[in-house]
Amino acid sequence: MSTNRLGRGLGALFQEHDIESIESFEQVKEGEVVQQLDVKTLRPNPYQPRKYFDETKINELALSIKEHGVFQPIIVKKDIKGYIIIAGERRFRAAQKANLQTIPAIVREFNDHLMMEYALIENLQREDLTAIEEAEAYKMLMQKLDLTQERLAERIGKSRAYIANTMRLLQLPRVVQDDIENNIISVGHGKVLAGLKDEDLIIKFANVIKEKQISVRELEDLIKEASINQPEIEKKVTKVLNPHLDYVKTNLESYFGTKVKIKEKQGKGQIIINYNDLDNLNHLLEIMGIEL
Repeated sequence: MSTNRLGRGLGALFQEHDIESIESFEQVKEGEVVQQLDVKTLRPNPYQPRKYFDETKINELALSIKEHGVFQPIIVKKDIKGYIIIAGERRFRAAQKANLQTIPAIVREFNDHLMMEYALIENLQREDLTAIEEAEAYKMLMQKLDLTQERLAERIGKSRAYIANTMRLLQLPRVVQDDIENNIISVGHGKVLAGLKDEDLIIKFANVIKEKQISVRELEDLIKEASINQPEIEKKVTKVLNPHLDYVKTNLESYFGTKVKIKEKQGKGQIIINYNDLDNLNHLLEIMGIEL
């Protein structure tokens, strides 16, 4: 994502809706006082779109804070439980890591609408969100500012297809979204998976990606084959997920002296042992130590 381009687009969008830019927003205004607040009285903005913070960057900021202190005050809102952080959660987290007892802050009045808006502004303008967080931020902007995908795309300098494809990630099962947020599955894989409608199949393909480290192109080929022959692809996916099953099957057939089938679905399955006649059955029961 081009941060500068996105920032300029957002600036135009927020200006149109009479919303301050984050740079202007965080400046100390006339008559305001910077206070030192106990970090224990602070808690994150409930509208914060970011769920994951880069610990390396937080640790680097914490080291800087230990040496130089917190230069830029955070912005907070007072409530009955203490203070809610409107802007500056990274500084707050780093201050905690640096074992600071207090942090400089500016206290302002906010309603829920403004709390949401500035949480989105700070993250979209300053840092790259994960693809899932970005999708959720776009969704919130569209809902709160009553925008279509076309209008949002136009205002932030992105194509409508980019917005649509990013937001489609929210249709994935939560477990797959988590894999994307944790960089276990790439965004490219996620966008391909989002084209599937069957949740169980999406999860199966996601497991194939993790187990076999297949590329986006290989995933597309596998899905294309699935659209042609669904029963066969189910067999192929199961086989990829469980490469040891052929080994187990071969050993069971050698042990029992007859054909064996192994069926698996979502971690569960069946072992089917074939017999040709009653003598064959009695032989199998004898091997298993079963007396009738």
